Parts: sequence; structure tokens; C-alpha cells
Amino acid sequence: MALCLRRSVADLPGLIGLASRHASFQFHTSTVAPQIPEVPKETVDFGYQSVPRTEKETLVGGVFRSVAPSYDVMNDLMSAGMHRVWKDRLVEKLRPFPGMRHLDVAGGTGDVAFRVLRALREAEAAARPQVPGPGPSRSAPPQKGTVVIADINPAMLLEGRKRAAGEGIDSYDLEWVEASAETLPFPDDSMDSYTISFGIRNVTDRDAALREAKRVLRPGGRFLCLEFSKVVVPGLQQLYDLYSFAVIPQIGRLVANDGASYQYLVESIRMFPDQESWARQLEAAGLVGVEYENLMGGAVAIHSGFKLH
Repeated sequence: MALCLRRSVADLPGLIGLASRHASFQFHTSTVAPQIPEVPKETVDFGYQSVPRTEKETLVGGVFRSVAPSYDVMNDLMSAGMHRVWKDRLVEKLRPFPGMRHLDVAGGTGDVAFRVLRALREAEAAARPQVPGPGPSRSAPPQKGTVVIADINPAMLLEGRKRAAGEGIDSYDLEWVEASAETLPFPDDSMDSYTISFGIRNVTDRDAALREAKRVLRPGGRFLCLEFSKVVVPGLQQLYDLYSFAVIPQIGRLVANDGASYQYLVESIRMFPDQESWARQLEAAGLVGVEYENLMGGAVAIHSGFKLH
């Protein structure tokens, strides 16, 4: 049984305030939450479109090639900076430990990986034993953990490498791998933990991605997924739909010169399973101890599970 950990709705004003600041825009009502279509089995959703399963990866790749240069700026604008709080909470739940080998999937720009790396180095520094000897105390060097970033899109990885260099992050501290979540190029039982943030809904075969996550995790390893989900606060859904369909594509058009890609991203959120359904998929993939935590009134959720064996 999945455990739902519900948070306070005190973090709602950020979303409501950002939407209200755009209330002077005049938008046609047809931009708000059209009816979600059913997707035939031989096809897969690409936003509200049904496309052949073999084409989604290419279409999604085109979206992220387009948005890569402005991806982090757009995240700040669309979420009023709240994505930073959500990612901090993800890493807080992860609890990096000394020597950990961590995999961040669909993490091209490094936003989550850099946070994990900082927390990992802090944990290693705190755990460093003092070696007795003459003179000032000396520290025995601990085994250094590693963070691996895997992303199918080379444009996103390029932006991540640029950002790492700009922030002075040592290239030896990170591994950058171009890879699909559905076919990871890592050995069985090779990772202590796995995160994927705002990426799983863009994967064509999510069950395959979950199987791969479980395969590469070591026994006892933890899976964490940060993703947009379904609003659970009464009365918020209509405002959320208005903001999502009317405001976000307009921001994308003005800032990234690409409203269509952000229209897809909004639609893809609506096509993603709700909290309980996604929790059941994690359990069906063989993860145990599955639970989720709602953030921002359920607009975002963190799902967690462990590999038992």
C-alpha cells in the first residue's frame, strides 16, 4: 500500500500569486484544460496528441533541443523559483552518504546532480575520521562518492557541462553519460540511488525505465522521482489550469521564442498518472516501501521506493 505524506498547503501562495500577476492577460477560454483524449495502445501520448510509439523519442528530443538554452531560466519563471525548493526537498529525502554512487537520470542541466554532489561532499566531510599522530590532527581521506548524470539529449548535457564549468565544479566529480532511461549503459547492482526529476513523463516506455532503474540499483538502493502530479486541494485546479494553459506557453513564447514546446510540456503533465496510479506502477516494477509526498497542493509529488533484492 502506498503511503501518502501530505504537506501543508501553506506553500500555495507562490503559485497563486504568480498566476494572479498575469491576470490582466486576455486569453480565450479554449486555452484552459481541454478534455484529455484516450491514447490507443499502438500509440503513445505526446502531449494531447497520439503518435506512433517509435516517434515519441524523436519528438521529445526536438522539444528539449529547442528549450535547452533557456531551460533553467524558464524553470525559475514558470515556478516562481519554487522548483529550487522542490529539488532541495528531493535531496533532503535522498540523504546522500559517504562513498555513495548516485545516478541522476534525465538530469542534463545538472540542477539536481549539483545539489546531490554538494550534499554528498558535506556528508563525507562530516564523517571524516581524525587520525591520531604527532602535531595537528590529520584526517584520513574517505572514499569519495560519485554522481552520474544520464540524459538522452546531448543539447541538455552540453548546457549542464557549461553550467558546471561556470560554477567551478570539478569535472572529476561528475560523470556525464548520453543514455536513454529505457536502456541504461550501467551494470546490474551498480548504483546506491537513482533520481529522475521532471523527466519520467517524457519517457516513451515508463515501465521499461522503471525496470532499468531497479536493475542498476544495488539491493537496498533507493529510487526517487520528482514529477508534476495531480492537484488535491479543492478549488485550486481551475486556477492551476488557467495558469498552465494560458500563461506558461506565453512565457515560453516571450522568453524562449517557443510557445509550442511549453504547450507540449503543460499537456504532458495532464497525461501523466495521478499519485496513486504512479505509486502502483512503482510497486508493479518490484520496488518496495513505496510512498509519495505532495508538494504545492499536489501539483508536484515526490515518489520513493527501494530495491529489496
